[in-house]
Amino acid sequence: MTNAVNWFEIPVKNFDRAKTFYSTVLGEDVIDAPMEGMKYGILPHDKESQGVGGGIVEMEGYTPSQEGSIVYLNGGIDLELPLSRVERAGGKVVMPKTAIGEDGFIAQFLDTEGNKVALHSMN
Repeated sequence: MTNAVNWFEIPVKNFDRAKTFYSTVLGEDVIDAPMEGMKYGILPHDKESQGVGGGIVEMEGYTPSQEGSIVYLNGGIDLELPLSRVERAGGKVVMPKTAIGEDGFIAQFLDTEGNKVALHSMN
């Protein structure tokens, strides 16, 4: 097994608002992938190398939360860049860029939907 996680889903209340938020923060488009009974958007990931990917989902039974599991999104070369876009996009930084020793840096934010999400980078 290469990764313990191979896909994740972030629940959203307002798909269009969340799509704009994540596209802005990540600096890349969230790709529409509608399915029956739900609105689905695929977050940027390297599909060719079987990289871990995920999506945003608006559907009945999916409720955003600040509690429970936290998804760490790839912050790129330096997570300070996507983190700097969070508040402009309507979110709130709840943990600034924080060193975690030899494993790099993390930060946490609340998205426009009420989810606590995190970023990780080595710089």
